[in-house]
Amino acid sequence: MNAVTLGPTGTYSHRAARAVADDVSFRESVTAIIEAVASGDFERGVVPIENSIEGSVTETLDALANYEVCVTSEIVTPIRHALLAQGESFDTIASHAQALAQCRSYLEEHYPDAIQEAVASTARGVQSARENASIAGIGHPDNATNGAELQILAEDIQDQDSNATRFFVIAPADERTDAGGKTSLIVYPNVNYPGLLLELLEAFADRDINLSRVESRPSGARLGDYLFHFDIEAGVYESRVQDALDEIEELASEGWVRNLGSYDTKHVLY
Repeated sequence: MNAVTLGPTGTYSHRAARAVADDVSFRESVTAIIEAVASGDFERGVVPIENSIEGSVTETLDALANYEVCVTSEIVTPIRHALLAQGESFDTIASHAQALAQCRSYLEEHYPDAIQEAVASTARGVQSARENASIAGIGHPDNATNGAELQILAEDIQDQDSNATRFFVIAPADERTDAGGKTSLIVYPNVNYPGLLLELLEAFADRDINLSRVESRPSGARLGDYLFHFDIEAGVYESRVQDALDEIEELASEGWVRNLGSYDTKHVLY
């Protein structure tokens, strides 16, 4: 099986993807990954969906709404950040925007004057550190020896020891399954009236279906127009979920409902 994820070699996404496939290719953005899977170029894609410190990855949410794919599983892995550089003298710290944010307290305390540069991935930031002594990167400590060696100036610099990220394993839409302990839905009502969100939530609450995540995102159609992402702790194979979906589809009859499928969770330690 082949898979595509955020590159280059050594990203946290790459580490998660290795739990799915031995043949892993790379793209520079989440949108490009999801597009490549939707087009059938790859059997699987691995994309970050949520971090325990910084919350949801909005690019992933938006791309899932724009392309026809499904979710076959989710991978949860702890995130260990290290500061990597050629030496102690640098003036710029480069990493993915989420990684910089996850290490905000450490950076403010130890390197308040350093320029923080957001790049496409943690591995891209580490690569910049290898190429330029004035740049430090934030990434997994193993990246220090993945190529020309870098010094590990500090380890476990994330703001919380419990830092973890969820990754979705995505596949072409025709591989969607109703079997699994969790389900992800995207709902675009294309209407707006008082109590709309309450009605959507009641469709789950009335059937004792627990919601593990609810998030709104701009639809892009017009200002003030939103779609909703739901993660529920139940599978579509359950009659109560099927009944809830029927009600939600009726509420969103002027728009659309995208069922990303049901899936299970895999915990991976690196």
